[in-house]
Order: sequence, then C-alpha cells, then structure tokens
Amino acid sequence: MYKFPEGFYADVRIEKLFRSVVRIENGRLEEVKEKEDTGAFIRLFDGSRWFYASTTDLESIDAELAGLAGLGQASSDISAHPTVKRMQANAGDFCKFSSCSVKNILLAQKIELTESFAALVAGDNQISHWSVSYSDSRVIKHFCSSMGADLTFDTQTAGLRLGFSFGNGANVFSESWCKATSQYTDLAGLRHEAKDYIEKARRFFTDAEKIAGGNYTVVLSPMAAGIFAHESFGHKSEADFMIGDEGMKKEWQLGRRVGSEQLSIVDDGNIAGSGFTPFDDEGNRAEKTVLIDRGILRGRLHSAATAAELGESATGNARSINFEFEPIVRMTATYIEPGNCTRDELIAGIKHGILIDSVKHGSGMSTFTLAPSMAYLIEDGRVTRPVKFSVITGNVMKTLDQIDAVSNELEILSFVGGGCGKMEQYPLPVSFGGPYVRVKEINVQ
Repeated sequence: MYKFPEGFYADVRIEKLFRSVVRIENGRLEEVKEKEDTGAFIRLFDGSRWFYASTTDLESIDAELAGLAGLGQASSDISAHPTVKRMQANAGDFCKFSSCSVKNILLAQKIELTESFAALVAGDNQISHWSVSYSDSRVIKHFCSSMGADLTFDTQTAGLRLGFSFGNGANVFSESWCKATSQYTDLAGLRHEAKDYIEKARRFFTDAEKIAGGNYTVVLSPMAAGIFAHESFGHKSEADFMIGDEGMKKEWQLGRRVGSEQLSIVDDGNIAGSGFTPFDDEGNRAEKTVLIDRGILRGRLHSAATAAELGESATGNARSINFEFEPIVRMTATYIEPGNCTRDELIAGIKHGILIDSVKHGSGMSTFTLAPSMAYLIEDGRVTRPVKFSVITGNVMKTLDQIDAVSNELEILSFVGGGCGKMEQYPLPVSFGGPYVRVKEINVQ
C-alpha cells in the first residue's frame, strides 16, 4: 500500500496494457505489432482542487503523492466531503481473462486468422480496395485509495474489421464489417457472417437507387438505434456537461417526460463486450443506470464529483483512455431496451417508409444527424428495394417522442479499431445497440 498523505483524498491507478495489431491491405501485410506498457495515474484532492500526476516509474509513486500534497491544503475532515463520500472502498481480485488472455495467443495465429478473412475479398474483381485488420487488447488495472480501496480487475477485447469498396471514380460504395468479442476463440467462426455481409453490400451497390427527400417513417436497425442512443442521447446524459449550465440542468430535470412510452435507454458497464468495465477509474462499481424509463428521464451518468455536485449517486462512469489521463464521465454499453413486438410486426404497419440497416457516421446533441450506408425502402409493410440518400436529421427530443414501436430482440454491438471521443480523450472502448426502433416521422435529405 502507498503512503497516502494525511488530510487529503488520494488514489493510484496502475495499468498494465497489452495490445496487438495485424493489418493486410490489398493483399499486402502492412502492419504487425505487439505492444506492452505499464504506468500509473495518481490523483490527490484537498476538498477544493484536484492534483494529478502520471508516471511509468512505479517506484516513484510515493514521491509523486508527496509532491501533489505539497501543492494542496490539507483538511482534517476530508473524508466528509461529498465527493469523497461517493468514493467506494472496493477490494479484491476481479480479473476474468487470466486463463484466456489474448497475450497468450501466438502472433503467427493472429496473422493466420487475419489472412483467412482476407481470402474472402482477395481476387474479387468488383472490389477496388480492401483491408482486413485484427486487433486486441488486455488491460489489467490495480486501483487503491486512501479510503481503503484495493482492487484488481481486467478488460479484454479481440476483434476483426473488414473494409471494402466496390466501383471506381465517382461510383464508389464503401462498407465495412466489424465484430469484437472478449474471447479470441470466438472469431474464427465468423467467416460465414462476414462473407454474407460482403454479398449483401454487393447487391446494395448494384441495385440501390436514389430516393427523394422528405418526411418518412423510419425503422432503425440495432446498429442505427445504438448509434442514435449513443450520439444523440448518451452524451447528453454525461453529467459533466450540466455542471455550470443551468439551461441544460433544466432541460435534464429528472422526472420529466423526454420521449414516448415505448422508449427506455440504459447504460451498463457490466455487459460483456467492448464497453465492459466492471469498475470505473475511480474504483466505483459499474451499475445499470436507467437513463429513460418508458419515456421518463430517470438518471444520468456520473463520476463522484458530478454526483456530489448534483446531489446524486455515482454510477461508475468515470473513465479514461489510459494511465496518462484523468477519469471523466463516459459511457460504457449504452442501448435501447427491447419492446414487445417482432421486427416483422413493427415493419408490417408501415405503408411507405425506410429501414436504415447500417450507418457511416452519426452525431448530435440537441439535434442529430445519421448518415446511412445501406438502407431499404418499406412498401405496404414489406422491405423491398435498396435506396440511397444522404442523411436523416432532426431534433433529438422531438424524435424521441416520435418513437411508436420497439421490437423484442436486443443486439449490443462491440467494435475494434475505434471508439468514443470526448475532449482530448480518444478512442475509448464502448458498445451500443438496441432492438429495431420505429420512428413515425424523420426528415430524410
């Protein structure tokens, strides 16, 4: 245990990171890399200000703590501070991936796996450019604090991303297939899924037609619904955006109706996948945080400091991208909860609409934009033909209120090769998803 200075709250987060990457592009092995790193992030709080240090010299941690204490003002009742009272003193070993660590898989095996997926697109005359990348990471964290926390836990992700483009010049359609899991052994069985996705994209490239803009009934796939929940609502739920912003606090008043009764959104770091983090970087347990419950705003995402500021409980959402950064309020696995109708029943009620199957990118806070990759026309309750358009856009709150049906299946998606960005911290592993979600009216451009 470290020498925590008297009169302060302090914690130490040590991270041991292992990562590997294999990338093949247009038939050439472009990148093979393994990396290991170890470092510590040290924090100290005097009741008024936070002081931080980061180091790769683990022998210097006590000296760093003493140095930070010299910058602050000791307080005899620091333990009674509202922020400190929200720091949990969890202890124990919670590592899950020691026996199946991606570090134990030979690099040659990872190359062979990547090559087996490259074979799905190599030599395809319709594909003008392609790349396949495998990446993994295992992070072991040891967290201890002046409150008595002393815990070890780990996270792990392994996944593949297959990107490909059909056509040339002005007539190019690019799509990607990406899957991640916590177990390396799960990946080899996904070749048929990847192959089917390539063929689906090929048919879209060949057959898709442009449609006119206007207001449509739109069905969001689990991917599209998850991106919408993450970008348009999840970020608004991060409580640090509300500190000092009276307008946003009023807009985000708990108990207020913000959507239809069909809609419930949660965030949960206990869900297996790329958003899994059983404890946050303040040592607090991850919780299933209900953000919207049947249209009513019920919660928001917190660190200990934002929870204290707003008089609420910490939710286990203080996260950083690595030991060089302080934890800030971030999402984990954010998703829309399933409803009680099937996908077919949800679509059957639509006379003329659109199904958004995959998404290039999305953004939004008060207003949102989703740019579809593959989308399909819905006519007389049936998905008929592929269609092209630029974006769907609208006011977030109005759109939440326009949701009138949610299917009963739930898909939570995990990814490698990217993540969520906030301030200077990118990329942070997260996951998102949902069921199929029907929105009565969205503007299509």
